[in-house]
Amino acid sequence: MSIFTFTREQMRRPLLNTRATPDWPTFFRTLQENAQDERLKAYYAAPMVSGDTPLSDVPFVALDFETTGLDPKKHEIISIGLVPFTLQRIRCRESAEWFVNPNRPLNEESVVIHGITHSTLENAPDLLKILEEVLNALAGKVVVVHYHKIEREFMAAALQSRLGERIHFPVVDTMAIESAIQQRDHGGFLKRMRGIRPNSVRLGRSRTRYGLPAYHPHHALTDALATAELLQAQIAYHFSPDTPLSEIWL
Repeated sequence: MSIFTFTREQMRRPLLNTRATPDWPTFFRTLQENAQDERLKAYYAAPMVSGDTPLSDVPFVALDFETTGLDPKKHEIISIGLVPFTLQRIRCRESAEWFVNPNRPLNEESVVIHGITHSTLENAPDLLKILEEVLNALAGKVVVVHYHKIEREFMAAALQSRLGERIHFPVVDTMAIESAIQQRDHGGFLKRMRGIRPNSVRLGRSRTRYGLPAYHPHHALTDALATAELLQAQIAYHFSPDTPLSEIWL
């Protein structure tokens, strides 16, 4: 079966298990009441779309971080890229990128991956200096990422260490969607016996399956753009624009 062909039953069945996803608009009201930092209060006060909103009406923002490593307890965000978009349009003029001073030495392994050096970051601001600007760009939008644990956990850990409180936000994870598609179309015991395996769900490999161009990886703004384009393709091939947001957000 091609990844672009599926039955009506498969179209009706949600790809992702979102039963534990909170009612985000209600949860945001609770978070606003409990937040201590005024920047977080303002972020939670922005209207959040409900889960029954059709995907065609959802304001998205693709978000990507470059970090000093993979452990949010030990490592820091050093670059943030974001791109607002809808299913119909990517708003490149409203995109933004920030470098962030991690206030600690970089390790050689991470520099090799993302190419961000000490000289780039030595005069960059701490995350708190740009936090209001970043949160304003995210406010009222559903965040789209490729592997949600990076952006969610790094942002939460960074604010916990600086403010003493974490941040929570809904996400659509293009990696989770692609993994579910691969398991649906190429997973299972019988297919393994026939030598069929799910394909890679890395960002670049996933984009290739939809005929999207190759971009240089590990650049926050470029990866955010790549993620936005990937979600548009995934929805065009595997969902309806009328699909409720609750079927894919986490």
